[in-house]
Amino acid sequence: MMKIICRSMAVTSIILTLLLSLSAEAPAVRIKDLSSIKGIRHNQLIGYGLVVGLDGTGDKAGTDFTVQSLVNMVEQMGIHVDKNDVTVKNVAAVMVTANIPPFSRIGNKIDVLISSVGDAKSLQGGTLLLTPLRGVDRKVYALAQGPISVGGFAAGGAAGGGVTKNHPTVGRISRGATIEREIRVSMQDKQNLIITLNNPDFTTAVRTCNAINEKFGRALAATTDSGTLKLNIPEDFQDRVVQMIAIVENLEVTPDIVAKVILNEKTGTVVIGENVRISTVAVAHGNLSIQIKERTTVTQPLPFAPSPPAGTDAAQFELEKGPVVAPGGQTVVSPDTDVTVEEEKNRLLIVPSGSTIGELVRALNAIGVSPRDLITIFQTIKAAGALQAELEII
Repeated sequence: MMKIICRSMAVTSIILTLLLSLSAEAPAVRIKDLSSIKGIRHNQLIGYGLVVGLDGTGDKAGTDFTVQSLVNMVEQMGIHVDKNDVTVKNVAAVMVTANIPPFSRIGNKIDVLISSVGDAKSLQGGTLLLTPLRGVDRKVYALAQGPISVGGFAAGGAAGGGVTKNHPTVGRISRGATIEREIRVSMQDKQNLIITLNNPDFTTAVRTCNAINEKFGRALAATTDSGTLKLNIPEDFQDRVVQMIAIVENLEVTPDIVAKVILNEKTGTVVIGENVRISTVAVAHGNLSIQIKERTTVTQPLPFAPSPPAGTDAAQFELEKGPVVAPGGQTVVSPDTDVTVEEEKNRLLIVPSGSTIGELVRALNAIGVSPRDLITIFQTIKAAGALQAELEII
């Protein structure tokens, strides 16, 4: 247990030190990494299909929709099959999903993800049959087909049990779908563009706006709100909108962030933002450890010891006459409890007002806190009103 705690403290110290070194430099970030252009996005596609060629790991006979789908497919090929006569274990019903990137053209290839919807054990070795992928408008935008790559396996015997690695009921086909319909997005003859920040912030929005205007030497960008900028396209760039976007997205801006502390109680992870400040507080943190050990003592009767008369309490008889023995003797079971209380005596530590993240890390390391202790300390400091930052628990 001590090794685990020390290791967790070491990992937390490394993370906090890394965050400190990164925040000291405050590097600039490209606009393309901070924002996106309205209307230029991925679109989700979904389809229902069948995976065949499985080695007995497909859906069971009780999965009616798999059998019905197989019968319908065979019917379309001109072969009449009675549903009640179909019993297969090498077919699985799956949902196929994909993302179609912006500006994709007919004939482009995209990756697809295949997930079992029945009770198949594994999709390893299977082949996805031709599956139409539709958008939310119910139109077919791509066709998927091909052998599935599964990043795991499942193996077991007839007696039950077995070994499973990762998720064998989910697979992927790299470039397994061909785009058949385009989603038209034209960048020509645009009068303006809307740039949206991934993390809305007034300061970041103003800095982005200033960087664009300084680059072009004129007021082309204007902030609409904390997360939106309107970029006007000048006449000399009307036929070169793509070139203008390339110039804008490669401009560098130093983003501003809200002072925030993130606590994950499930994993004991603590992340402290760059601008976190703490008012003057005194911190003392100690753990109270209570250990209770229960033991049971069994006393066997000695040879030829007298037996208690009928109706006599055995414990009282043992005190007066000695241990009870056979014949007629009784075995006495008595509990024995040891209680140990240990309390850490950590000293009181004063954290001065306006402490930066570096000073805070050094102060908390001085009293030897663990990641779990950090969560409790930050919650208590926030409750005292001394943490000048947003505290978020996930």
